[in-house]
Amino acid sequence: MKRVRCPKCEQYITFDETKYEAGQSLVFKCPDCGKEFGIRIGVSKLRETQKEENKTLNSQLSTLNSECGSIVVIENVFHYKQVIPLRMGDNVIGRYQKGNPANTAFETVDPSVDLNHCTITVSRDKKGGLRYTLKDNNSNTGTFIDNVELTPKERRVITDGTLFTLGATSIILRTSAEED
Repeated sequence: MKRVRCPKCEQYITFDETKYEAGQSLVFKCPDCGKEFGIRIGVSKLRETQKEENKTLNSQLSTLNSECGSIVVIENVFHYKQVIPLRMGDNVIGRYQKGNPANTAFETVDPSVDLNHCTITVSRDKKGGLRYTLKDNNSNTGTFIDNVELTPKERRVITDGTLFTLGATSIILRTSAEED
């Protein structure tokens, strides 16, 4: 079963996607507000454009910032995995949307991930090693480390293998090879 959200009142409408073929258009009428809207089953052209965008950006970043580590994003609902490189300074993490200012955005259908959900700051400590600090950006659903929510304005130092969650999406920090 799949859910779509009404663009007017944001209520969910559930339907059985197995009854339809890829590329088929469906029209829904929201039972709450009466708004009619359509969707297309399958992968959109925008998704392919985004993949090309990310491919180019990631190849540029990996050559420049490969020493800063990465995050592994695992969308728990569909087990979809993405590896996104980190760079020195602030890495604003959030849901990808065209024009989103988050510089470490990832592709997701998880509505509980904000566009600008949290930030990992990569810096050097006094000994010259990399230091990773996580903070929540006043997100709607919070950022959790070991099932404990970060409080507003709290900054937590995280290390290789730290698992944190944004909504129903899990993220694992992978530090650079030089730190191992």
